[in-house]
Amino acid sequence: MAFKTKKEQEPEVELTEDELNMKLDDGFGDMAPPRKAQHFWPSAKRLLSLLAPEKVLLSVVFGFVAVAVVLNVIAPKILGMAMDVIFAGFVGAQMPEGVPQDQMVAGLRADGQDDLAEMISGMELVPGAGVDFQQLGLIIAIVLAMYFVANAFMWGQGYLLNKLVMRVVYNLRKAVEDKLNRLPLNYFDTRQRGDVLSRVTNDVDNIQTALQQAFAQLVQSALTVIGIVIMMFVVSWQLALIALVALPLSAVAAGIIGVRSQKLFKHQWKATGTLNGQIEEAFSGHDLMKVFGREDDALKQFDAKNEDLYKASFGAQFMSGTIFPVMNFISYLAYVGIAVVGGLRVASGQMSLGDATAFIQYSREFTQPLGQIAGMANQLQSGVASAERTFELLDADEQDPETADAHLPERADGHVEFHHVSFSYSAETSLIEDLSFDADPGHTVAIVGPTGAGKTTLVNLVMRFYELDSGRITLDGVDITDLSRSELRSKAGMVLQDAWLFNGSIMDNIRYGRLDATDEEVYAAADATYVDRFVRALPDGYDTVIDDGGTNVSAGERQLITIARAFLANPSLLILDEATSSVDTRTEVLVQQAMNALRTDRTSFVIAHRLSTIRDADTILVMEAGRIVEQGNHEELIEGQGAYYRLYQSQFAGPAEDPDAVTDSIPAV
Repeated sequence: MAFKTKKEQEPEVELTEDELNMKLDDGFGDMAPPRKAQHFWPSAKRLLSLLAPEKVLLSVVFGFVAVAVVLNVIAPKILGMAMDVIFAGFVGAQMPEGVPQDQMVAGLRADGQDDLAEMISGMELVPGAGVDFQQLGLIIAIVLAMYFVANAFMWGQGYLLNKLVMRVVYNLRKAVEDKLNRLPLNYFDTRQRGDVLSRVTNDVDNIQTALQQAFAQLVQSALTVIGIVIMMFVVSWQLALIALVALPLSAVAAGIIGVRSQKLFKHQWKATGTLNGQIEEAFSGHDLMKVFGREDDALKQFDAKNEDLYKASFGAQFMSGTIFPVMNFISYLAYVGIAVVGGLRVASGQMSLGDATAFIQYSREFTQPLGQIAGMANQLQSGVASAERTFELLDADEQDPETADAHLPERADGHVEFHHVSFSYSAETSLIEDLSFDADPGHTVAIVGPTGAGKTTLVNLVMRFYELDSGRITLDGVDITDLSRSELRSKAGMVLQDAWLFNGSIMDNIRYGRLDATDEEVYAAADATYVDRFVRALPDGYDTVIDDGGTNVSAGERQLITIARAFLANPSLLILDEATSSVDTRTEVLVQQAMNALRTDRTSFVIAHRLSTIRDADTILVMEAGRIVEQGNHEELIEGQGAYYRLYQSQFAGPAEDPDAVTDSIPAV
């Protein structure tokens, strides 16, 4: 029966780029640069597939956007008609009544003003008349109505899109939560807790932001660009070509500057991480730094790293800050070209003043959606990267499906048997081979041995946190794989080394062991486990709210509350994993008495480093160097003077004569 700890088996894994980006997010929050998806298009396609159930509402959203864009791009053309009305009225006012329009045109040509004559000849002029304010008012009213309706449709699409996205994200969060409950324990063992939390919270939030802002903005901006280009060609294809010349120039400029600024930003974030690491190290080891008088050295290191960050940040910000001035300069070059050519075409009568005004407005509006597309592309890229990480979680292998067809009575006897059990965390390395032992009903089985010997693995197998490779474990003669996990775990209670309490009252934390328990049953469990004596002394008693992490009660009091929680659950099977390792000697006596009360009339597995806590165990399993080398009660193992005897002597009889003999018996971690 050979054992190896999970830590021994798993080689150190280098962080992937995605995990490194996650660490940057955890360290710098909103300052972190956007992550990039490793497989953009497949992940983007799957992200968009989340919208499929909302395709009807999505079609309405697209329709609203299309209507708003059409109205917005047509409005400048109609507004240009107002300029023509004003200009025609002004010229008509200069014409004496009774002078025909063709006579005025002929006179202008005779004076050499051919361009002005050509322009006036295409207008409907009323000699002596001024601006037709009725027609002008009608045009302005139409334009205002178009802008009002366009913005009303944009508001409507925003409302519907928010509703749509919230439903999609709601379902996604529910799918992620359901998935977490179906994942096996080894999934969480092989991943950082912060990474899993980031996928469940930050990444889903980032997906929501991408769908709400980037996705809708990209659609609107793309349609706007298409609409403006069409209208520019309708008004004047010559001026449209001049406007479009700025596109490749802007793209080249942005590409050249963007590549250089990206390298500088990479250096900036690396320098930021180095500086933050220096600060964290200095504060974490502040006392030690004071003891050894290393304040000046720490300050010099900080100054050097801060200077490096200053130079990197200045270069990155300066380089990235040149993008918009350069693009604006190119845009103004195009604007000047449009103004000059447009003016010449108006003067030659090839283009009306209203069309020229409309085209200038189109040219100014053309760059805005392009900038929005560039900005939203980064947001969309980040959102797709978050979707990729979330999909990785949703695609992770789940624990074996339930095949339960057996049941146990409400109160099980608690007879646990291991029948030739074999288990390993990975297929390459065997961990447990052919392990068999009995735990009689109501007995206490203690598991002792050096750190990393695999003691916790045994109880994890009993709880079906991991599935066996071969063999079987029975509870009251029933194979635990024939029981549902919920039924099996309902028969067991656990008190762990880390006394975890929830944010809530002491009453709520104890009642968590059995939610339907009455207040009287909670008080009885607290009294039996020595919780009542310190809770009564608190100002709010059982209504005392435990803060985050339970820091407003001592470590021993937290442990007693967890024992009361397990006592209230009244399990048939009890697992105590290093429950007294974090308390002082005096508190240990109190905790030990509470655990003795808890162990009464139920089968218990006790993992302990302090041998004083398991002297009265019915059976003691001794694990050493990855093997179960001895088993028996305390007196039998002391008389045998084997591994247990050596552990006992090391704790109660002073240091060993040969330290190497003790060290050699401890497996490497």
